[in-house]
Amino acid sequence: MTEASTTFRRVLLKLSGESLMGSREYGTDPERLAAVARAIKQVHDLGVEVAIVVGAGNIFRGMSGAADGMDRATADYMGMLATVLNALPLQDALEKLGVQTRTQTALTITEVAEPYIRRRAERHLEKQRVVIFAAGTGNPFFTTDTAAALRGTEIHAEAILMAKNGVEGVLTADPRVDPSAELIPELTHMEAIERRLRVMDSTALTLCMENRLPIHVFNMDDEQNIVRIVSGERVGTIVRNA
Repeated sequence: MTEASTTFRRVLLKLSGESLMGSREYGTDPERLAAVARAIKQVHDLGVEVAIVVGAGNIFRGMSGAADGMDRATADYMGMLATVLNALPLQDALEKLGVQTRTQTALTITEVAEPYIRRRAERHLEKQRVVIFAAGTGNPFFTTDTAAALRGTEIHAEAILMAKNGVEGVLTADPRVDPSAELIPELTHMEAIERRLRVMDSTALTLCMENRLPIHVFNMDDEQNIVRIVSGERVGTIVRNA
């Protein structure tokens, strides 16, 4: 391992399911998955402890028709299971690069992953293993954004790296609706909540604010942005306490 000067000792990377789709309409693109894994390995090789929370938009989008009219809790549990389907190929891609990786799930699926145990997760990180947290919080009605805020707080991460698709960070408006939308380089958690900016949902933002956990929002279309952030470069938007 080649250690270099980095801004963080331990980070939590929030990956949306869409960030693994590549050019596909849904599902996982192997080339995209490999590129993301290489970027994570670069951060790991710098000596930074990396935990990851994965979403499931790339899979659940394909199941959305089946979920129409379904009980909300049942649909949420389907989404939690879908995150496991993203965590396992990401683990496989990292281990093919020689990065020891453990997947922990908030729902018990002991045949394929460890159950989530905070102290065990921290021990894995201390041993320079990447830890992937899947199945959200294990509870319906909570997003994977909230899972990222919760896990990041629990493992004492120094920052959440919030990967977005197709946007450079937090913008003043939705660029699909307002082409004049501009990047906001820095703001507070409260400003993001009050202005209803699309950083995280309000539950996740409040949890980060109360625990003084900064969020770095960046464009995942360039995987090297992860390396730039942990190396101290200003990329995208920083959301932190005043």
